[in-house]
Amino acid sequence: MSIASEEIVETLGMIHAQKLDIRTVTLGIDLHACAGPDVTQVARRAYDTVMRVAERLVPVAVETAEEYGIPIVNKRVAVTPVAWFAAACETRDYVPIALALDRAARDLGVDFIGGFSAIVQKDMTAAARALIRCIPRALAETSRLCSSVNVGTTKAGLNMDAIALMGQIIKETADLSADSCGSACARLVVFCNAVEDNPFMAGAFCGSGEGDCGLSVGISGPGTVRAVVQSLGRDLDLQTVAEEIKRVSFKITRAGELVGRRCAAKLGVPFNIVDLSLAPTPAPGDSVGDILEALGLDRVGGPGTTAALALLNDAVKRGGAMATSHAGGMSGAFIPVSEDATMARRAAEGALTIEKLEAMTAVCSVGLDMVIVPGDTTAETLSGIIADEAAIGMINKKTTAVRIIPAPGRVVGDHVEFGGLLGGGPVMPVSSSSCAVFVRRGGRIPAPLQGLSN
Repeated sequence: MSIASEEIVETLGMIHAQKLDIRTVTLGIDLHACAGPDVTQVARRAYDTVMRVAERLVPVAVETAEEYGIPIVNKRVAVTPVAWFAAACETRDYVPIALALDRAARDLGVDFIGGFSAIVQKDMTAAARALIRCIPRALAETSRLCSSVNVGTTKAGLNMDAIALMGQIIKETADLSADSCGSACARLVVFCNAVEDNPFMAGAFCGSGEGDCGLSVGISGPGTVRAVVQSLGRDLDLQTVAEEIKRVSFKITRAGELVGRRCAAKLGVPFNIVDLSLAPTPAPGDSVGDILEALGLDRVGGPGTTAALALLNDAVKRGGAMATSHAGGMSGAFIPVSEDATMARRAAEGALTIEKLEAMTAVCSVGLDMVIVPGDTTAETLSGIIADEAAIGMINKKTTAVRIIPAPGRVVGDHVEFGGLLGGGPVMPVSSSSCAVFVRRGGRIPAPLQGLSN
């Protein structure tokens, strides 16, 4: 297939002027073979396996980025949910495994390692419950380990016992990292309908349908899409705008798959999927919020925001799906508050609220992401927020998630800075209405009738 010279120039412009990058290459690694009764031995085997399989991940990613001139921002590893292979251990203290995985990430030079995870949408095994209770210590004692818990699916409904427990776990995690404003909570996400091939953190793990290993790519490109939308002016109709977003999403996805396949070939591992998600950063111009405002909104969070996000999310998926037969992961648009400078600014102004973010969840990739709330927010309130997000995912047959940070000692209006890709943002107000009685009922919220689809 021939490539016109103007297309080459356009792609170079995307890289140099519009901040096009590959957000992550993530190597999934199966660790079932590490199971055994002695947690110390399990931890050592997990470390050795990750080191052996991912030994060349970072140098290969750096080499490939230089070869194609496209930056690869993050190099990551995702492993089998620890609750699965740790179940054979005689102890229920899985922190040694967490420490071993974190040490492997540090020794490899990868940014994050995901998979300190449990899948509990219907009930909790003893191992899953034990792992969940280990999460606060595991995250407090590590710096690169990420954790996720899936509490619901469209097929199974919502496990309210797990949701109630996760409110407590988030509070404990924040308290154990109070010296950094609860930043350990940024490495913990609660899912409904979690996907098993997600390359993005904190929710990446190597699911049951995956192979021994495989390389996935998470693309980026909010700046590129914003530049295209701004170049169209404000007179074009929205259908034409959507077509242009599709066109640029196609190009971004093609670049991502090219880089991913090259990395996989050099590593000698299977190429897995391309996640089409637009992932913002705190850098100026690298914002999903900017795209929404370029579409014609005065401020993100105001009337029209959900509709604009729906247009963007669908156009990105359509363009990306045309470019690859291996789309997977979340694939859409992320709306993290602290990681998106424009979203954080609108939240500080009061234009963007938690309630509006919840509405936006119905049409975007994930949900309430990197939201900072007062440190005195109760565990039951956190659980209620999780339940609301999970219900949206369950009913709409989509992935939703909560990554929320109750910042100890902070109140509404304070600003919290985490640094790096985590960014910073305002402490957002939470409703004072109590849902404690509802959350404490426990049990399960039954799956919707549409879940009976066989």
